Amino acid sequence: MPTHAEKRDLPYTPEQMFALVAAVDKYPEFLPWCLSSRITKDEGDVFYADLIIGYKLVREKFTSKVVLERPESIRVEYLKGPLKYLSNKWIFLPNKNGGCTIDFYVDFEFRNAFFQSLMGVFFNEIVRRMVTAFEERARVLYT
Repeated sequence: MPTHAEKRDLPYTPEQMFALVAAVDKYPEFLPWCLSSRITKDEGDVFYADLIIGYKLVREKFTSKVVLERPESIRVEYLKGPLKYLSNKWIFLPNKNGGCTIDFYVDFEFRNAFFQSLMGVFFNEIVRRMVTAFEERARVLYT
């Protein structure tokens, strides 16, 4: 599967963006295609979460381990669901304007060949919309 890496300069602090991305339980409020999210186990800087992602008649449940390295990065480790693998990391770098640069990386592959081919066509657009959703959420929360 193609990977997506993106950097964006934002007027929000690394701590603000870290808190927004770490609040997995709030994702259905703003993240496209996220129908439900639930933290199933919280161990402080590590927690486990279930997300249900869907579009039209397709719904899939993902279980992930989320590792928080405050306030520099968030790493997501895939545990269970319809994927072969998932690699996802957010890095929050302070910039000279008092805001931060987010450095986002994701790579994943579906087990199902049909989903994989469908995602291949729309992958970059879907990921861009997701990153933009986090940026819009920050605007709502922090300005």
